[in-house]
Amino acid sequence: MTGRLLVRGMLVGLLAGLLAFSFAKVFGEPEIDRAIAFEEGMSHSHSHGDAEEEEPELVSREVQSTFGLLTGVLVYSVSLGGIFALVFAYSLGRVGNVGPRGLAALLALAAFVVLYLVPGLVYPANPPAVGNPDTIGKRTQLFFLMLLVSLAAAIIAVSAGRKFIASSGLWNGVIKGVVLYLVIVSIAGFLFPTFNEAPDGFSALLLWKFRVASLGIQAVLWTALGLIFGVVAERLLLPNKPYKA
Repeated sequence: MTGRLLVRGMLVGLLAGLLAFSFAKVFGEPEIDRAIAFEEGMSHSHSHGDAEEEEPELVSREVQSTFGLLTGVLVYSVSLGGIFALVFAYSLGRVGNVGPRGLAALLALAAFVVLYLVPGLVYPANPPAVGNPDTIGKRTQLFFLMLLVSLAAAIIAVSAGRKFIASSGLWNGVIKGVVLYLVIVSIAGFLFPTFNEAPDGFSALLLWKFRVASLGIQAVLWTALGLIFGVVAERLLLPNKPYKA
């Protein structure tokens, strides 16, 4: 059964990736083009008209925004779909009296918050021209460290939440577990260093739209993964359940 769920998870991940790619193409790529135009304008202004030969692009912008973007999104989403299916299979019967659709939706929501939303609030995505190249390594390390903190906090909160539920009831236990998670990640986010590396003259609106688009891509991916996989898993696990057309 786990193998069948895995295959279905990867196929659902493929579909979710196509939806995320479509969203990225419509809402994300125009903001990247504007950021690149700003970066090129800054580069030309700093050159003061010096005739310097520009290095040729290894991959053209057209390829990056089409085939390259599609390939990257699909590889990521298919892998994610497989991992999601394995986590779903492990969680079956361990999360109270929740059906396949509810379990898939809960897992997708939790994964979106823990793996992207919280780390992304501390270290949000930046478009081209924003960020010092000298600090990119440190910023990347801190983002993944914050992701690990968020994941560890979620594990601690779930473990403690079970004890809270046993002693305080379902709703009070869940609320206490969520508060515990928020306290841990809030302390970590306060203690971690921050970066403000937007260049002078860069549009705050452009930066905001890019970050909203980045958030939207992940939201579309996880929403599609949770909802579609829930339906697919339910049809596999409960084949005799009647369905309405």
